[in-house]
Amino acid sequence: MNSYRIPEIAKQYTEYDMIQIHTDLPDFPELRTRLLFAFLNGNSKLSTSSELYTLATSLVQLALDTHDMVTVSNDIKEKKAARSRQLKVLAGDYFSSRFYHLLAGAGQIDMIKQLSNAICEVNRLKMNTYMKMKQLKLSAEDYIHQTVEIKSQLFLSFSEFMSEVYDQAWPEILRSYAKCEVIFEEIFRMESGANFKGSWGFWHILQHGTKDERKQLQAEESDQAKVRTLQHKYHITSQLYQMLDSQTKMLQSSVQQLESDKLISELFHIGEPFLRFLAKQPKVLEEI
Repeated sequence: MNSYRIPEIAKQYTEYDMIQIHTDLPDFPELRTRLLFAFLNGNSKLSTSSELYTLATSLVQLALDTHDMVTVSNDIKEKKAARSRQLKVLAGDYFSSRFYHLLAGAGQIDMIKQLSNAICEVNRLKMNTYMKMKQLKLSAEDYIHQTVEIKSQLFLSFSEFMSEVYDQAWPEILRSYAKCEVIFEEIFRMESGANFKGSWGFWHILQHGTKDERKQLQAEESDQAKVRTLQHKYHITSQLYQMLDSQTKMLQSSVQQLESDKLISELFHIGEPFLRFLAKQPKVLEEI
């Protein structure tokens, strides 16, 4: 069995002085990367390529996430901000090129095709979600679902290879972990008070709020104090905590159905941060 060391290997591609000095990168997709490695490494037919496949996939995900951080407008006059934007574009392109280089060098042309198709699907999902957001036709439930699908697509491209051993376990468990990840991120998004527009809380209030409340949320410059009042009124944070609690319990149940004790142990270890986080918040879980 190979030991998990993907983040360390990835540093040779991500820790360039030019990038670190002049711009910031998104977080490494640690949870989904560890999950993919655990499943690949537990399959005797795939274990020899588990490190290569996981590294390549993590670099593609990092490339997509980096490009997502690029501002829509190019009207940046301040030199430092303009350089940061340019380097995000270049860094994302560089991570994508490493994915091709790694797999091509190993003769894994079919895997290049699999991941390339997955990239197309990610971009299709992003465009569809963006259009629904722009037209204000997205529900809070749809927001979670679409975000989970976008986060999962690259990793779902391995479903066919795993089907003989894990049947439907891989896509189900992957999506369940991704949903925990999405909800977890939304909790911190609410607690930081940043970027409320477009969050789960935003779509929830837009769906259930009064006409005046919806109008207030859609204003170009929302009154932050009033937005916080709406968050409290609709119990946004506590609802997210309860969603995470419910999802982790469903996930635990799914993981326990697997036949490999070693894989079960690894998957519980991967999901442990969610459980520790929830254990510290008993009062919030009782609010609703």
